[in-house]
Amino acid sequence: MGVRVLERFLPDEEATVLFGEDIAVALKAGDIVALKGDLGAGKTTLARSVIRALAGDPQLDVPSPTFTLVQSYDARIPVHHFDLYRLGSPDELEELGLAEAASDGIALVEWPERAGDMLSGAIRIGLHEQGEGRLVVVTGPEEAMVRLERSFLIRDFLNRSGEIDARRAFLLGDASLRAYETITTSLGERRILMNAPERRDEPLLACGRPYSRIAHLGQSVAASVAMAKAIRGRGFAAYDIYAQDLPHGLLLAEHLGDVTFLDEGAPVAERYVEAARLLAELHRLDWPAELPVAEGLTHRLPPYDHEALGIEVSLLTDWYMPFMSGRAASVEERAAYVGCWETLFDRLDAAEHNLVLRDFHSPNIIWREEREGFDRLGLIDLQDAVRGPAAYDVASLALDARVTMPEELEQAVIKAYCAARAAQGAFDRAAFDEAYAICAAQRNSKLLGTFVRLEQRDHKPFYIRHLPRIRAYLRRAMRHPVLGELKALYEEAGFLKEDEA
Repeated sequence: MGVRVLERFLPDEEATVLFGEDIAVALKAGDIVALKGDLGAGKTTLARSVIRALAGDPQLDVPSPTFTLVQSYDARIPVHHFDLYRLGSPDELEELGLAEAASDGIALVEWPERAGDMLSGAIRIGLHEQGEGRLVVVTGPEEAMVRLERSFLIRDFLNRSGEIDARRAFLLGDASLRAYETITTSLGERRILMNAPERRDEPLLACGRPYSRIAHLGQSVAASVAMAKAIRGRGFAAYDIYAQDLPHGLLLAEHLGDVTFLDEGAPVAERYVEAARLLAELHRLDWPAELPVAEGLTHRLPPYDHEALGIEVSLLTDWYMPFMSGRAASVEERAAYVGCWETLFDRLDAAEHNLVLRDFHSPNIIWREEREGFDRLGLIDLQDAVRGPAAYDVASLALDARVTMPEELEQAVIKAYCAARAAQGAFDRAAFDEAYAICAAQRNSKLLGTFVRLEQRDHKPFYIRHLPRIRAYLRRAMRHPVLGELKALYEEAGFLKEDEA
């Protein structure tokens, strides 16, 4: 395979600034970017744009490091700007701390030729005069080039969508393959860019299929489009979609707002209670299995069946148990665990089934105080929706994995939901309580394994901090008598131990 080369033409300085944003959203810690070009070629302009984009501050003062040799910035990823023009010898790079800077941050290097062969693994960006503008030639390690090519694809998508000169800023990357950007149009309006390539080349489990297909996770942005259209079509506040590139997994969508369900990290009771009432209204409706995406294309709402529920709770024995106890689960333990859960899933089969958004909790609900009624609740992250136990999303909300929910607030959420359902007509509270307990136990068992997997396999250690909260939620769920056998298994395995203060 030959060396991958990417070329972009920049007609003016503004295009150079936008190109810097395209580079910034694709960078990750450990990247070294070597900027090469004659004096006046735009290296410093490009470096300044990259730094400002990483810092989220378009007015940040970014002086040339010609005399200091290196300038460092506290940004989304720490970034260090090197100018090696005055470097006496490549050996001086060690004294400048280039290797250390790149170990947990990003290094932007002007005049990289002064470094000899010490930047062999760098992303190399060459700027060359061409007519009235500049031709940019990019080469580098294959993995980095894949990221950069994807970023340039996004810029082309924005241009095709009519958003010429749109500004890009990294928003977040979640626990999946998806990433999001805030797009500011030339008119100053904000949009959300969803970057979600179709799931491919995932590890296969022993059954020969990847986890995501067994768990019925959304495979492409088509699921997001279908669910947003369906929810908006029934009068709720999901995002409108302004442009889409389904083959490449790109959506340009409405920005629903910035206010979360939290106030300085604490849950706001009014918002959670209103979300419970929204769930009750969602569950009053009938949701078809086939949802339109585009002309000639539909998305089928998959079932939250035994296989999907089971593969999720298997994360506890596969990942959490070895993490917690230092050993793998035995064949006997796995058999008892699976058998116990199958019995519980049989009971869920008899529970009320409806739309399940699956991650209905604080990160995925936007609070819009200025609106009225359910329009105050903006719904995002819809692509993994399934048809399953109606109690599941209530458990997801009332036992929010990302914030500590006092038991009083958990009960207030349940009470608000059940009161709204009872007002709609016949509602079996005892059946709901049983389904809620099973769903709460299933979800929090899954989360224990998921958060460990994110730390150990995906190198995302910040999820581990949620484990004590999830264990506490499991202890609450286990109070229901339907979980007696499962509780005994969990107690024997040590899963329900109180965390030390």
